[in-house]
Amino acid sequence: MASLPTLLTKPLLFIIFFITIVILSMSTRASATSAVNGGIDECQEEAAPGGCVNKAKALPLKIIAIVAILVTSIIGVCAPLVTKSVPALHPDRSLFVVVKAFASGIILATGFMHVLPDSFDMLSSECLPEKPWHRFPFTGFVAMLSAVVTLMVDAMATSVYTRRGAKEANNKMSDVNKGISNQQVGVDLEKDFHDTVTDLKSLGSGGGGGGGHLHGCHVPMAVGASVGGSQLLRHRVVAMVLELGIVVHSVVIGLSLGASNNTCTIKSLVAALCFHQMFEGMGLGGCILQGEFSFVKKAVMAFFFSVTTPLGIAVGIGLSNIYKENSPNSLAIVGVLNASSAGLLIYMALVDLLSAEFMGPKLQNNMKLQLKCYVAVLVGAGGMSVMAIWA
Repeated sequence: MASLPTLLTKPLLFIIFFITIVILSMSTRASATSAVNGGIDECQEEAAPGGCVNKAKALPLKIIAIVAILVTSIIGVCAPLVTKSVPALHPDRSLFVVVKAFASGIILATGFMHVLPDSFDMLSSECLPEKPWHRFPFTGFVAMLSAVVTLMVDAMATSVYTRRGAKEANNKMSDVNKGISNQQVGVDLEKDFHDTVTDLKSLGSGGGGGGGHLHGCHVPMAVGASVGGSQLLRHRVVAMVLELGIVVHSVVIGLSLGASNNTCTIKSLVAALCFHQMFEGMGLGGCILQGEFSFVKKAVMAFFFSVTTPLGIAVGIGLSNIYKENSPNSLAIVGVLNASSAGLLIYMALVDLLSAEFMGPKLQNNMKLQLKCYVAVLVGAGGMSVMAIWA
């Protein structure tokens, strides 16, 4: 029978695919509606300075952007996956923890410095009608709601596994009490005991808090199932929910870049987005590695992250004649998507990545490594904040 982490992986991957299609379809529909409504629905865009708007010159730049962003995205997300055989970059080593802290800082700054401000600008635009957009802080509300929903998904997945793990442990103990082959039970329990000791050592725990009414040989089995399985499930949920948040804003970024004919904007965006995608991919790749997915699922998640922004650019090129960034429909849809993405990314960065790492035994027991990780977070967040000047 498939384990719960495996059972949860398929629906979450399906959700990622489904939401991407929904985003693209909504953007296309908004563009078509804006084109039909024409001057009624559309807010005039400001003229670009210095004659930067040139469709003929913009197209080659967009093609370059697709290739460059695709390559850097692949490098970023695959780097942790292909270097796992390097001892220094193993998830249990200090260097991996520092790199992950750096990437977490980038993800945090992406939410605060890039996605959230864009949503504020869009949902407070004068192109939107007074009611309801200017009478309620939709950006903050949607971001807050997104963070709460992410918390619910996180907590519910862990809760479901905990109940199932407890039930399986009780069934095993019941079988033992009924007198199942003592020899086989002894072999299984000894294996569970050694696996548990390994898990506890890797987590830095001092010892299990076994119940007083259980025989000593039963405690490691229950603790091992709880510790190892719940940690694996958590890593998988974190990886997939994080990818979901990245996918949402990547599609939006790609769509906006592909639809723009402003060569000045495109030139500055390409370099910034390459940097952004590479290091954001490193953070996601580290989470995928810790989730211990099958090779096929790793490949699917890495591929999907890598092609999302280039796909958005390609769709934007196709919609460049009808897509208007300042139309009310486009502003409302993209603004809400950005706000939801920002809430998800900020929650994931602070709670599931940074807090989980810094409050864990590895950093709590090593002040020198903890300081290195603080510096890595600040460098990652600072670098991505500087990128906000151009992107």
